[in-house]
Amino acid sequence: MPTSPTPESAYDRRRLHQWLAGEARADGVSRRDLLRLVAAAGLATAVTPAFSAPAAAATSPGIVKALPDDWFTVRGTNAETKFASLAGTGYHTPVDHFFVRNHTSTPVLDAAGWTLTVHGDGLTHAHPVEFTLDDLKKFPAVTRTAFVECAGNGRSFFTSQQGQSVTGTAWTLGAIGTARWRGVRLADVLRRAGLDRDAVDVLPRGLDADYVTADGTDLGRVRRPLPVSKALDDVILAYEMNGEPLPYDHGFPVRVLVPNWIGIASTKWVGDIEVSAQPLYSPWNTDFYRLFGSAHPEGGGAPLTRQTVKSAWELPWDASLGAGGVHRLTGRSWSGAGAVVRVDVSTDGGNRWRRARLDDAPRRAGWVRWSTDWRPSAPGGYTLLARATDSTGRTQPGTAVPNTQGYLFDAVVRHPVRAV
Repeated sequence: MPTSPTPESAYDRRRLHQWLAGEARADGVSRRDLLRLVAAAGLATAVTPAFSAPAAAATSPGIVKALPDDWFTVRGTNAETKFASLAGTGYHTPVDHFFVRNHTSTPVLDAAGWTLTVHGDGLTHAHPVEFTLDDLKKFPAVTRTAFVECAGNGRSFFTSQQGQSVTGTAWTLGAIGTARWRGVRLADVLRRAGLDRDAVDVLPRGLDADYVTADGTDLGRVRRPLPVSKALDDVILAYEMNGEPLPYDHGFPVRVLVPNWIGIASTKWVGDIEVSAQPLYSPWNTDFYRLFGSAHPEGGGAPLTRQTVKSAWELPWDASLGAGGVHRLTGRSWSGAGAVVRVDVSTDGGNRWRRARLDDAPRRAGWVRWSTDWRPSAPGGYTLLARATDSTGRTQPGTAVPNTQGYLFDAVVRHPVRAV
């Protein structure tokens, strides 16, 4: 683990102080409403069961693409990839297998009429600047391979493995996908728009419908601020995914891609970006996407940024395997803090561990595929475990630190199989 704070950790601490002290500027939602929602988030520890039954439907009214039952579990307005379906699909997640996370529903937008408006007091002038898709394609193009992962990926295991009640969508481990993204550096666009040296935050906003909470509070369109330092680093405005134009469900015509950060930062269907000389907050870094609970600071932790380290087997839950035969088992591991450099596996519930073979070179912002051979000696039930270590020294723990909204589950998952 690094011993000195990174610029991002300093940003986290500063934002937490500013939020608790009331020093940040709200965007379209009253501070009273945000405080009420924060209080509810800190107390509501048993509102939604973590393991809700998956929907049987192969489609969702809020999602455009087909959702075959053998590839996806439909969860309301979301669709989770069944990890077993990724076996043999290659390093990049095929677009038709890529998970979908929607707060409302997928908008079907017209690229010809789309514009991106950059505005705010963090520019050197008062007037907004507009860019069309053709304008963006005149900038130098960049390509990044990176995963996008929901902050709640693995949420259901807080309940099934640790006996804790949490709120939110009951993801297992399939709220992640890795793609080859092509687009333009956000830094180039901001500088062309007139980025001022006093700017501190940028706030991308999506073009999906307003998000209305269960109690009727209209929070407006999805938006979440980024520090200028991150925006000028590795963030891109992506218009292609795996060599093709972005599909509707994944942000067409343009989305933000923030490598290594929780998925909410990678705003889909981006329509405008506010550049601010003041710190900003929105419901998506105050009520949502912060850590609440007894293990965290009173009033909640800092806004979440980087993802944790995780591993998943490319096997169905309770898969049946032939006893006495040798099986090549595969999986994937990833981390938002650094490249995964080691994966250890156990086929006996954690009594004995051995190294898995890494089938990819470790890479930042991506995952690594791995494999191991196993011969179950006798029929019966077994528990498979996979434990990743990244280049910063972070290793998956046996137990994840709980929080009321079920974010950042990083513990080793106990995967049951049967030898028959």
